[in-house]
Amino acid sequence: MSGVQAGERKGEKAATPMQARGPAFAYFDLDEEAKARGLFSILAEDGSYDPANVTRFDKTLCLQLYRGMLWTRLMDRQFMALQRQGVLGFYAETIGQEAASICSAATLEPQDWLVPALREHGAGLFRGMNFENFVAQLFGNANDITRGRQMPLHPCDRPTNYLNMSSCIATQISHAVGVAMGMKISGVGNQVCMGYMGDGATSEGDFHVAMNFAAVRKAPVVLICQNNQWAISTPVSGQTAAETFALKGIGYGMESLRADGNDMFAVYEVCKYAVDKARRGEGPTFIELLNYRLSAHTSSDDPSRYRDESVTTMWREKREPLIRARIFLEKKGWLSEAEHEAMAAQIESTIREVVAKQRDVPAPPLRSLIEDVQQTPWWRLEEDLAAMQELLAKQ
Repeated sequence: MSGVQAGERKGEKAATPMQARGPAFAYFDLDEEAKARGLFSILAEDGSYDPANVTRFDKTLCLQLYRGMLWTRLMDRQFMALQRQGVLGFYAETIGQEAASICSAATLEPQDWLVPALREHGAGLFRGMNFENFVAQLFGNANDITRGRQMPLHPCDRPTNYLNMSSCIATQISHAVGVAMGMKISGVGNQVCMGYMGDGATSEGDFHVAMNFAAVRKAPVVLICQNNQWAISTPVSGQTAAETFALKGIGYGMESLRADGNDMFAVYEVCKYAVDKARRGEGPTFIELLNYRLSAHTSSDDPSRYRDESVTTMWREKREPLIRARIFLEKKGWLSEAEHEAMAAQIESTIREVVAKQRDVPAPPLRSLIEDVQQTPWWRLEEDLAAMQELLAKQ
């Protein structure tokens, strides 16, 4: 906009875009430590909000975000049931963290990259990852592009720039920064990388190396810490003596923000701010999204053995992201009960259809075990394969 901006009087300093968009955005004008200690929020736990703070969000965007969160929730429910039935070997739910995952990824453009931690598969699908390929990877069948060589929930998707999740904690943070540094060196100038981690990753050496490189090189990266308050069985109190995880970024000279990770609007706004900043060439941002892991760490975990589940119940009933978002949509008249049920039914039907299709696909051919390393597998691998085939034939 050229000339005098709306609401600006001659002789007065024009309001920044953040100031102009509602009182909550005064958060972005705080000093660095205040931002890292604070908690940016827009949508209250009861679904109330100041209309001035949600001017960016029209019906189309809100329903898109909600559908992405609901898809993730319903998908997790079906796949965890399959794991308990012995159909899948492993699974990890995103329950309670859907807003942090979906609404952060929603700020990216198609040319951007996403480097996930454990609970960003929903974000990958939201950005266009092929769902049939994702399900094939869960089964490790012949349609799996990694041919069954990764444990379930480790998809990768080249068309949407979604990297394979690493089971080794924190290693993906360095990968995200490396991708961003490559973007900067290439001189493309319009790409951003978003990398995720859990709170436990901040205790690993990879975190510190990546943070330092990102800040020094001004890499176009947004690093997101999903502070779900449990690193498997280690609580935040056993993870750090810092007042907040966001404060850790300041020591590296990196702007650090902190937001309510169950507030879809707050997540979107802090991530959009950071993505736009990186795209302008103004360097990285570290974001702490405060939420709570409502389910187990993975299908191999029993959280009742190490945490007070009455706290979990409180977060599930009072603070979880889908309930809060749905209250908002209903108050706005953008989603009725019937429309919600129809949306959920369509999502569940699609998931069931793809699962039924991929479940019957056979395993990758045994010979694939020795392929993809050399153009022509050397004689020792051929010998090993023959011995394995002979052993299997005797069973």
